[in-house]
Amino acid sequence: MKWSLGWALLFSFLSHSLSLSAQDYHPNRLLVKTQNEDLIKSLPQSKRVKHLFKNWYVIHTDDLKSLENQLKGLKTRIIVERDYRATSKKLPTPQAREKTNLPQSAFFNDPKAGDVWSFKDANRHGSSIEKAYQAEFPQAQTEVIVAVVDTGIDHNHEDLSDVMWTNPNEIPGNGIDDDQNGYIDDVYGLNTLVRDDEGNATGDTMDTHSHGTHVAGTIGATQNNGVGIAGIASNVRLMALRTVPNSGDELDVDVIEAFLYAAKNGAKIINCSFGKDNNEGGQAVKEAIDFIGTTYGTLVVAAAGNSSRDIDSRLTYPASFPSSNLMVVGSTTSSGRMSWFSNYGKVNVDLAAPGSQIYSTTPGNRYANMSGTSMASPTAAGIAAEVLSRYPHLGPVELKEALMKTVTKTRRIRRAMASQGRIDLFSTLNAIK
Repeated sequence: MKWSLGWALLFSFLSHSLSLSAQDYHPNRLLVKTQNEDLIKSLPQSKRVKHLFKNWYVIHTDDLKSLENQLKGLKTRIIVERDYRATSKKLPTPQAREKTNLPQSAFFNDPKAGDVWSFKDANRHGSSIEKAYQAEFPQAQTEVIVAVVDTGIDHNHEDLSDVMWTNPNEIPGNGIDDDQNGYIDDVYGLNTLVRDDEGNATGDTMDTHSHGTHVAGTIGATQNNGVGIAGIASNVRLMALRTVPNSGDELDVDVIEAFLYAAKNGAKIINCSFGKDNNEGGQAVKEAIDFIGTTYGTLVVAAAGNSSRDIDSRLTYPASFPSSNLMVVGSTTSSGRMSWFSNYGKVNVDLAAPGSQIYSTTPGNRYANMSGTSMASPTAAGIAAEVLSRYPHLGPVELKEALMKTVTKTRRIRRAMASQGRIDLFSTLNAIK
């Protein structure tokens, strides 16, 4: 981002002041950055304080404005952020299936794998997935956990049940926090949308929309099982984080908690097919991305957004956060063009990936096309996971650099993003070997 700090703060203050009444935020939670945990716990309006990471905490309160005033009156350095929502928006939904006339897959025995056009070679505007599998590269030896921070995942789906991550120290359905991590029955992941009486996230990660299940299938649907499609990554476990409501109206605290849970439980890649246009000056999510990258070696892959705009000048989040541990993905079509809806930006969008009319899993053992940078992001996340499983020594920054340096550069998208091209699995593996 090119703003000076002064202008950024001024703009943030004015935007916050002028539109505060129009903003939506959690009425009982505040994000606070401080070195004095005991002090914030002692405040009369602090009902419960939970440590998130480093010096960041979330305070639960029955009187948010009074607590804000108390915090502002403290004679100590402290940063206070409201827990803002993204505001409601329509998530991509299943579309009528178009005839693709794609041949049966030459490598995968999954009967619908040929309908995933992103598997095609770069000269046919895909990401060279099948070409990479047919080449003599090192095989995927290391299992990679990919966290899907979304609307949940249908963990019973015929093409996903075998690749779901499960918490090895949690006994399903016994109502006990077996591993004493603060969450009960977090078997497949975490649900930050539904909380218990103590404010703790719960364990029901079943998808009630379709968005998260579709994202999950693109990343890692079981390959060569003779059923449905094939996912991009061959040695993957999918962790479900139900953090995005069906209305797309996610909260900052929920996003941060999902990121931290995923990283602490071994996820090396987190897919974020969500975002918001206003950030109200908040830095907690950005600092969480930096933290999990440096502490746990986790790469966050995020959708650029679907507003057909330059997010270098009209920012969107988390895509516009400056972080070396964040890879932002725009969307392309089967003809090689930028998708009409895709955001772009020479600075804030790193690379492109197929995202229009992507065929993948949906709840109830079904399959459908969806379009959006929501679909491009998991295409890139799946490729990142496959590369990492073959070359596990790569850290998040190295992995991101490897993917960006080996894109297929095209005239149609070279001015739309930092790498000037579309992600390509074959090219990346060929460059690393």
